[in-house]
Amino acid sequence: MSPPLLQLKDIALTFGGTPLLTCAELSVSLGERVSLVGRNGSGKSTLLKIAAGTVEPDRGTVFVQPGVTVRYLPQEPDFASFETALAYVEAGLGPADDNHAARFLLEQLGLAGHEHPAHLSGGEARRVSLARVLAPAPDILLLDEPTNHLDLSTIEWLERELDSRRAALVIISHDRRFLSNLSRAVVWLDRGETRRLERCFAYFEEWRDAVLAEEERDQHKLDRKIVAEEHWLRYGVTARRKRNMRRVGELRALREQRRNYRANEGNATIAAGSATASSALVIEASAIAKSYEGRPIVSDFSIRIRRGDRIGIVGPNGSGKTTLVNLLIGGLSPDCGTVRLGANLAVATLNQHRDSLDPNVTVADALTGGGGDTVNVNGQSRHVVSYMKDFLFTGEQTRTPLRKLSGGERGRLMLAQALAKPSNLLVLDEPTNDLDMETLEVLEDMLGEYPGTVLLISHDRDFLDRLVNGVIAPEGNGRWGEYAGGYSDMLAQRGADLVREARAPDRPKPPKTARPVAEAAETAMRRMTFKDKHALETLPATIAALRSEADALGVRLGDPQFYARDRAAFEKASLALGDLQRQIAAAEEQWLALEILREELAGG
Repeated sequence: MSPPLLQLKDIALTFGGTPLLTCAELSVSLGERVSLVGRNGSGKSTLLKIAAGTVEPDRGTVFVQPGVTVRYLPQEPDFASFETALAYVEAGLGPADDNHAARFLLEQLGLAGHEHPAHLSGGEARRVSLARVLAPAPDILLLDEPTNHLDLSTIEWLERELDSRRAALVIISHDRRFLSNLSRAVVWLDRGETRRLERCFAYFEEWRDAVLAEEERDQHKLDRKIVAEEHWLRYGVTARRKRNMRRVGELRALREQRRNYRANEGNATIAAGSATASSALVIEASAIAKSYEGRPIVSDFSIRIRRGDRIGIVGPNGSGKTTLVNLLIGGLSPDCGTVRLGANLAVATLNQHRDSLDPNVTVADALTGGGGDTVNVNGQSRHVVSYMKDFLFTGEQTRTPLRKLSGGERGRLMLAQALAKPSNLLVLDEPTNDLDMETLEVLEDMLGEYPGTVLLISHDRDFLDRLVNGVIAPEGNGRWGEYAGGYSDMLAQRGADLVREARAPDRPKPPKTARPVAEAAETAMRRMTFKDKHALETLPATIAALRSEADALGVRLGDPQFYARDRAAFEKASLALGDLQRQIAAAEEQWLALEILREELAGG
């Protein structure tokens, strides 16, 4: 193996009197891809900050080979003092880096560059942060939750982008599919120490369980040995003083070993309150539609959801997933069509917005509603501390304000709130956000055994594949398709990935001229109009002209001196190229849909 580019040895750090890291190590060689995993609060982000040089350890050494470039993606970037997204990305470039890479990556991620950082959504902020660390093409990328707030199409783009690069990777993520696809080694941070597995993340859970089982057996043997030695001390001491003193010293060492042992934290105990069973038919939607400001969000959608179904809803950010769910559960009225809900429905919901929690409310008050020290769980009264412990909170956190909780702790708290209510229909919007692997496994088991029905919005592909038996995905122009099976099954049936619509924020959108290919089968039921025939004949020439114009702009932008010579002209040309590429894609899609229609009619 090549010598390490980055090496952390014997790292120790204590916060507020409690040791966070005691003997942590991390080594990264050329081209290595490492997953850094551990429980929420175990110190993963802190160890990554130490590797990035932003936090100093109490003890230990940090070595970076001279000349090696390192870029660190934090969970919460600091956009202060930057007027545009492009300025933030360009600030991460070195003197020898290509400025064009910053704009190119922003365009790849669906941004124009002139957006003000203060007005970015969570997903847009994450994409800008990714562009900043990717643009310099560093030797080592340290990524802390890179998929947070990203939609599925962007996650899959990021996977391909990272896989194509030669940079060494250290990744913290709750997305198991992302880690399995990219990692070649796993570093497990547990109770202040690290263990390393030289295999990809797909093998981690089995290995971790074996390590913990072996540790439990060792502790059981230690306990039995202490009992035996204590029995000797009481009843078997002889007159041989020297031998006796040695055994007493050994017993003292065994007791000290037992006292210093930090047991595994254990798993959350997640259970959903159950209500009386609903009717066999839970939801029936017939030809429902919803539009906002002339933009179709849901168009002519029908579905029947039965008791016990687990339905996943996927799609790019802004595609209308939450709107669709609200239409299905009766929280929003459709513009046309009907929704019929089954009898005896009891709905419990979990929304994705952690910031909807009042930051000044305590954990106990959030669960009890601010009154008393008991919480009503599934129709029964439980002490709030007892219920908190089910979700891995300690008794000392009872009066902790929510602003001091980590992302994973806020996620567990919102689960605790949602699942306390008796239900037979669970509506979960991004329930896996910020949860550690162990809590995800327990949540999966609970949902698998839940006797009711589940509607699940998620960007976690592995979670969807393990749980759902049906997937609803957007097809474009407000159309939604229903597919049997999990996320991977949906991709196999579609024959294509989900695609995020390219757009230039804060600019007028070009008129939509394309009809999605998925609509061709339905369109075949009508005759081809004169306008359709004319478009079919003229579109190839239009596409060729647009491509020629785009190629000419590409040649101009390829000039390395163009940006330095005339920055305003460069930016104008970049925006024009983006518009041309969108027009080409729309025209090609329209031509393909019309060609399919022509063939369908000819075959009929």
